[in-house]
Parts: sequence; structure tokens; C-alpha cells
Amino acid sequence: MSRGMANMWISLFGMGLFFLAMVMIMASRYKLKSSVMKWAAAALAYACLAVGGLIMAYIVLSGPAN
Repeated sequence: MSRGMANMWISLFGMGLFFLAMVMIMASRYKLKSSVMKWAAAALAYACLAVGGLIMAYIVLSGPAN
């Protein structure tokens, strides 16, 4: 697999983490009733957001693929 194709799959995984974080934050704020479940969903969502941000920073800062 070429470097460009690997970067594509890595960035798609990062975007998936961003989407998952968005869904979990919406669920924790508007759908979940238990405070423990709200906290757990929000913590997991922010972890996904942080990992997704690190992945996107890697993709952007790694430069163009040849």
C-alpha cells in the first residue's frame, strides 16, 4: 500500500472518530438520563475527539504524499 493510500485510510478513521464523538456528545446531552452514563459517554466522546484531532494533525503536518 502506498503512503498516500495509507494516509487516506488514516484520515478516514480520524473523521470517523470525529463523527462518533459528535454522536456521543449529542446523546450524552439530550438522550441519556443517568448521570453516570452521561459522564461516561461524554468522557469517551472527548477521548475520541482528542485522538481524532491528533490523527488529523499528523495527516496535515506529514505533508503531501509522493
